[in-house]
Amino acid sequence: MGPGFRGRLAALAALASVTACAGSPDAEQARICRRALPTLVPSGARVTVLREAAGPQERSIRIDFSQEREGRSPLPRYAVCQFSGLNRTDLSGLTSDRGPVGGAALYLLKHYYLDTPDAAVAEPGAG
Repeated sequence: MGPGFRGRLAALAALASVTACAGSPDAEQARICRRALPTLVPSGARVTVLREAAGPQERSIRIDFSQEREGRSPLPRYAVCQFSGLNRTDLSGLTSDRGPVGGAALYLLKHYYLDTPDAAVAEPGAG
């Protein structure tokens, strides 16, 4: 094994570690996204986070969760939170398995709910 081979091997190992880290979501983005979940389910439904992962787009996170209502079977759901390039914690989009959250609803969610004590209490735990 020559020095060139070892250098390529080290570069490959570094690339693999960067790729592995890219799959784990940002903790603060995950918290913000979890706080939005109760707004996506009917009143009285319970949310259980099943999995958190990097989302399909750059600067996004996907959360798979279960919606549970008394007398009904748990319903598997998901949400994808998109964050702006200006600030890593600026929620710029929210889509669920039921479709995107519209502009006015997203604005109200961001400015009047996500940072409130009610949102902190309603936030489901990490999966």
